[in-house]
Amino acid sequence: MMMAPRVCLLALSVAALAGSVVHAGALERTERNCSAIPPLLPSTAVDTRLRLQQLRERMPHLNISAYIIPGTDAHLSEYIAPRDARMAFMSGFTGSAGTAVVTQTKAALWTDSRYWVQAERQLDCNWELEKDVSVSSVVQWLISEVPPGSEIGFDPFLFSLKMHENYAINLESSNLGLKSIPDNLVDQVWKDRPQLLPDSLTRLPNRVIQRSWQEKVEHIRSLMGDNPYKPTALLLSALDETAWLFNMRGNDIPYNPFFYSYTLLTMNEIWLFVHINRVTEELKLYLNASCSGPLCVQLKSYDSVLEHLKTYVAQPEIKVWIGTEYTNYALYEVIEPQEKVMTSSYSPVLTTKAVKDETEQQILRDAHVRDAVAVIQLLMWLEKVVPERNNETELSAAKYVNECRNKQKDSRGPSFETISASGPNAALAHYSPTEETTRRLTVDEMYLVDSGGQYLDGTTDITRTVHWGTPTEMQKEAFTRVLMGNIEISRTIFPSGTRGVNIEMLGRRALWEVGLNYGHGTGHGVGNYFGVHEWPVGFQTNNIPFRAGMFTSIEPGYYKDNDFGIRIEDIAVTVPAQTKYGHNYLTFETVSLVPYDRKLIDTSLLSSAQLLWLNNYYEKIRELLGPELDKQGLQEEKNWMLKNTESFAHSESSASVCSSSLTLIMLTITLLHNVV
Repeated sequence: MMMAPRVCLLALSVAALAGSVVHAGALERTERNCSAIPPLLPSTAVDTRLRLQQLRERMPHLNISAYIIPGTDAHLSEYIAPRDARMAFMSGFTGSAGTAVVTQTKAALWTDSRYWVQAERQLDCNWELEKDVSVSSVVQWLISEVPPGSEIGFDPFLFSLKMHENYAINLESSNLGLKSIPDNLVDQVWKDRPQLLPDSLTRLPNRVIQRSWQEKVEHIRSLMGDNPYKPTALLLSALDETAWLFNMRGNDIPYNPFFYSYTLLTMNEIWLFVHINRVTEELKLYLNASCSGPLCVQLKSYDSVLEHLKTYVAQPEIKVWIGTEYTNYALYEVIEPQEKVMTSSYSPVLTTKAVKDETEQQILRDAHVRDAVAVIQLLMWLEKVVPERNNETELSAAKYVNECRNKQKDSRGPSFETISASGPNAALAHYSPTEETTRRLTVDEMYLVDSGGQYLDGTTDITRTVHWGTPTEMQKEAFTRVLMGNIEISRTIFPSGTRGVNIEMLGRRALWEVGLNYGHGTGHGVGNYFGVHEWPVGFQTNNIPFRAGMFTSIEPGYYKDNDFGIRIEDIAVTVPAQTKYGHNYLTFETVSLVPYDRKLIDTSLLSSAQLLWLNNYYEKIRELLGPELDKQGLQEEKNWMLKNTESFAHSESSASVCSSSLTLIMLTITLLHNVV
């Protein structure tokens, strides 16, 4: 049963008052000062002396002078289980991107600009922070810190093929070598390493499935058969590959309904490598696990994948197809000789999954309608309570939106840790509040909330930035220009097969015009009850070309250090576009349904085309969200939605029109050179 908004408000208000003593301005949230005597460390820093000592004691026995610790798991996942958070255990840094290196005398962490402040708050003075993410930077540090002729240890299960190649190339002329150590050293010193969750796997209900797992297997086999290199087997390593293929879900990874698994698929056999004790009798029947035909799934122990793969490739006339983006080096190096391996950046499962079928498209749209209800409840509540009481915090707002989502139909929890940030915290693109860092929300500062939900029928991700007082002219202009970037991408028409990287500049153009920019990507794929960052769709150089039926986020932003942050994020689906002369063209249709903060929009900066798009989008919100709010009996929320989706009056801006035209010309030139 859906919790009414007043009940939702009461629950969160009580929780905030009972469990969260507000930290005024979070002034305790200092960064470390290692030059002070004694060193000044914030309460969020972790004491790593003992674990570093224990790790270093093991290194001489393996004849290694340094040990590399990536922040990923054996499936090269972005989000990892607590038991795989080796970089975090060793260093104390919990960001989602980074690499740690330990020598006998030093320890260093590499991460990107999103996490520099976070790292300074979490690292103790045993660690150096390197503000880079490149392999060449790590290698140059190693060359300066370890003796010539030394070997650098690494766990091959945590290295991608590309990462191993990059290290090997950069170390080639340095008289340093890589040493593969499959028995992870961090695991040996991590005495209280979290255990596997004692949970069984589940299958999706038929109402959210259009294609059975048998149909998917046959389709993938047809792609294997059509491939001119004639692979005899396909190895699936990414967790979402196996979950998608068999229409199954689990809960090994926080915020992601995945389970530890590999799949080896041939034309006649299917081997599924899982923790078999978690497979119920019902699932065994569902997978046809008791037979040995071409549509029978043979269950194998998760830990046996390496030995089974060795046995398979030892046969003659074998060729194994792997996607290099998600296959770890430990699996790759046993496929010998090289003639027995066939590579592509992404497996045919990932490229097939990227295009949603009709059922997937519809239920993902439906999930976004319900999700919009929860976000509107949050924005409406904050708009009321922040000016009145001024005692709500970033953390209480994050809890509120998740509580409201949990009451929606088919909710399965958040899709990532909610980013709820005010004032200077919003300038940190990936900041999430804690009891120690949470700040009060006030009418004097910008507020950014980036949140999402997992639903049985879809995954959502949406960001809105608001101001409850009087924004400055600079804040209004920056917000409007971010909005212009969002609109320009959303309304563009492009040939099917265009890469997102060739469109991405549209999200930045309005910011570039006044010397502003942002340091993160402009969008990523999103799944059907899968990962909130679903590859290979998006606007980066290693994303695949757009085709109809792909879902992506569109999220330009702007961040002013120590002051405020702005991001506007919507999920959109690529749909056919009707053009006067050409065929096979696409455009984006926005499926997120939450209005933008009106007081932050300077309509004089918008072109007439941008203003038309905005008004049409608001009309769509009314059309799709109104009936859902009626259905849930949320009249107050409906009134708020109607008020905030009123049409904007048209105001021509020749500069904006000119800028928009120039942007389209630039896009056309780019497409002529880069369309695939």
